[in-house]
Amino acid sequence: MLILGIESSCDETAAAVVADGCDVRSNIIASQHDLHAKYGGVVPEIASRAHIERIGPVIDEALGAAGVTLEQIDAVAVGNRPGLIGSLLVGVAAAKTLAWSLGKPLIGLDHVHAHLYAAALDASPPVYPAVGLVVSGGHTSLYRLDGPLEITLLGRTIDDAVGEAYDKVAAILELGYPGGPTVDRLAQTAEPGDLKFPRTLLDADSLDFSYSGLKTAVLYHVRGKPTGRGRGAQFERDASAMSEAQKATVCAAFQQAAIDVLIVKTERALDRLSGEGRPPGALVIGGGVSANSLLRLRATELGQQRALDVRLPAMNYCLDNAAMIAGLAYHRYIDRRFDELDLPAVATTRI
Repeated sequence: MLILGIESSCDETAAAVVADGCDVRSNIIASQHDLHAKYGGVVPEIASRAHIERIGPVIDEALGAAGVTLEQIDAVAVGNRPGLIGSLLVGVAAAKTLAWSLGKPLIGLDHVHAHLYAAALDASPPVYPAVGLVVSGGHTSLYRLDGPLEITLLGRTIDDAVGEAYDKVAAILELGYPGGPTVDRLAQTAEPGDLKFPRTLLDADSLDFSYSGLKTAVLYHVRGKPTGRGRGAQFERDASAMSEAQKATVCAAFQQAAIDVLIVKTERALDRLSGEGRPPGALVIGGGVSANSLLRLRATELGQQRALDVRLPAMNYCLDNAAMIAGLAYHRYIDRRFDELDLPAVATTRI
């Protein structure tokens, strides 16, 4: 069974063809990083226009790379939530048009949910029940997974997502955009030494996350305490006077604090599910920050300590992609759970 997946929730225009839920025949991604770099973040209007220009060629390339025609596709799947509404509308409109013109089923999916399926691409499925951790620029959430389509929220960020914190720290250190890979790279070249940033764990049993305090601690360390408030705030200094080695030390200390929180919260989720009599068989991680070197190391070590199967996506499936959409859609297809042509684009997640 061949499913064409489409993803346009933020600044990646993506299309993929996946067979039987796991066999990735093609996975094409057109990144927009070059368009947004000078603004230090994604500009929604620019992202939407770029999707309009790229969506057709990207779909054609995905079909060509897979060696299939549109007529051979069994269903069209699209990430219709959450994301930037203008960006989502482009992908949803393309998917609806194809599904209608081909007379094929349409399947709309939550792309956060799809990130938790990415580790099953080109691999065997995880053992359920499992704990799922989504870490990205817009989301930091824990879930109980009882199957590919059965997902229950356990906790989420109450302010900044971990990927957002990475980008903001990169901006504070004047490292450019996107910041996550650069912070990770520099962190690997240094040790934090005596520099230690706060780990916000909230209540003793909380599975929610908070990264605004960590981000602010880095800001004050680098630029000093501000005088005044809001846009009129004046800082003592900026990162321009820092050496590369000093920036690397800050990155290492920040990264250790950020990943420590993820691991502690994940352990709490594992303990909670075990205490409820349903010990997890796996830990499944997805989202852009799942590419982070320290998270992958710490998660692997956690799995070894607990004799737990840790499922991390291949590096090419960490960022927003359409293969995870098409793969997850297979399970909706075999359940005959299709959507109508009035499928909406929704800016917020439902899970």
